[in-house]
Amino acid sequence: MDSLAFLYFALLPMVVVAALAEGLWLARSRTEAYDWKAWACSLADLAGRRLLGFIPYGLAAPWLDWVWQHRLFTQSLDSVGSVLLLFIGLEFFYYWYHRTAHTSRWFWASHSVHHSPNQFNLAAAYRLGWFGRFTGTSLFFTPLVLLGFTPTAVLTALFLNLLYQFWIHADWIPRLGWLEYVLNTPSSHRVHHARNPEYLDANFGGVLIVFDRLFGTYVEEKKDVPCDFGLVSPVVSSRNPFVVNVGPWIGLAKDLASARSPREVWMYLFAPPGWRPNGAGLTTAELKKRGLSVQPAMR
Repeated sequence: MDSLAFLYFALLPMVVVAALAEGLWLARSRTEAYDWKAWACSLADLAGRRLLGFIPYGLAAPWLDWVWQHRLFTQSLDSVGSVLLLFIGLEFFYYWYHRTAHTSRWFWASHSVHHSPNQFNLAAAYRLGWFGRFTGTSLFFTPLVLLGFTPTAVLTALFLNLLYQFWIHADWIPRLGWLEYVLNTPSSHRVHHARNPEYLDANFGGVLIVFDRLFGTYVEEKKDVPCDFGLVSPVVSSRNPFVVNVGPWIGLAKDLASARSPREVWMYLFAPPGWRPNGAGLTTAELKKRGLSVQPAMR
């Protein structure tokens, strides 16, 4: 069993149990009903993703092995410098992957699954969608392989990055003082998951929040603007894992079928979610400009 498979085997049960414990606690301590159907949908999403994991990874990302064969250097990970380079490099490329996943419909079609729960809790953390590995997301991390980190090392570091993000999917953890300037915290991530117009497309970091601050995408959680979680449309998300995962792709296929030119095909695929050829202004930028909070289902 390689290191990545071992991490999955050892840690995922702990994650599921922690989410269940949080659900039981929240169900007893709050007047708002805990959404157990959404919890079950997240668990089904996790199970489906693990089943798809039996498909050889090379089928989804053949370029990783190719890039490794043409690497510029070889990193050994036996020094602090190499480990730090992998950590910072992964954070940098994860930031740009995550930002692109919100600003390009092709990647949003799979990433939107993660944003579909209407409640923000630990169970939402492992609702990551079934098709992300087939959309080319690993392309964002190939520079690390080119620099000499093995594909297994990069994928293991990415898994650990996502594992860190598990605990920040909580609406009951307060702001964490000076750590808000450095780390991606529950407060920062609540903003990321909120569908309020002023919060859309912000706070894309993994472990760190420094690249959001550097590139102008950091938005602070405001006391007078409570986070409203979920997709902007539909307002109440489906609890059916097949609808949640396949629905965005069906919507994309319908739009592609209606395209009247190669440009429209390209824009439907890679323009920001909500793009329309008639310029109706349905992207996040237009929503923020107009102060709207409702958008057609493709967003």
